[in-house]
Amino acid sequence: MTDTAPLPQAASVPAAPQGTDTPTAVPAAALHGTDTPADAPAAASQETGAPAAPPSGLRDFYENPAVPVASGDGRSLRQARLLAAALAGRPGGTVVDVGCGDGTAAATAAPLLAGHRLIGIDWSQDALRRARPRMGAVVRGELEHGGLPLADGCADAVLFSEILEHLVDPDQALDELRRILKPGGHLMLSTPNLAAWYNRALLLAGVQPVFSEVSLRGIHGRPGSEVVGHLRLYTARALRSFLTASGFEDVKITGAPFHGVPRPLRLVDRAASAVPGAASILLAHARRR
Repeated sequence: MTDTAPLPQAASVPAAPQGTDTPTAVPAAALHGTDTPADAPAAASQETGAPAAPPSGLRDFYENPAVPVASGDGRSLRQARLLAAALAGRPGGTVVDVGCGDGTAAATAAPLLAGHRLIGIDWSQDALRRARPRMGAVVRGELEHGGLPLADGCADAVLFSEILEHLVDPDQALDELRRILKPGGHLMLSTPNLAAWYNRALLLAGVQPVFSEVSLRGIHGRPGSEVVGHLRLYTARALRSFLTASGFEDVKITGAPFHGVPRPLRLVDRAASAVPGAASILLAHARRR
């Protein structure tokens, strides 16, 4: 994997200044400004000229070092294998990890993507600081306000792991991913499954589904103890329809297990991964139309 060439930067969007160009966990729900320090005021709204006033709670939440910014190694490896197979015979491609978090997923994928250039993008300053040692080329960027600091059609593939569920505006986010992809470029996306096998049982019992959250301050009415900031959840059918409507084709969805499933149930969870509609995690591979 090479990372010495300059970033494929859009002419209209300057690269983040030195010290702020480390990737962050790009939850578009919390993204505000491609090169604005985390404590700076929000940019003015293009429509009204008034401050965009992003929710300070979300900003603070995603800059909290205690908030998880990495996916499980198992599903990161699955995505990397799928992507390596898709890029086989096409060395020297540019792979953009949007929402790279602390760089753990990139480090897991690196051996399988040797010969390709990997660029990490994130919003959280804290995550970017942790990602820099694991990734050579990193840049601070957002999905919702101003767009990613990369040129149109610069990427052969985009990794988008465990980000979609955090977004306030997933439509605009997918527009941005499509913009930076070359025609026919690959999108590798993962997100929790609302219809996971255990969520179906929990809903029948009147229990809040796993992965869903009603507050950023604590867990209410569902199993688990960790708040992770999920705003949206998808079923396999909804995800396929959404990607197709967003300008992608050849959408293939597979399943993956969830590392947070209690140990006695992990064999069941792995078995359920064979049926994407019931799997814990949805892995989507699509191509830009």
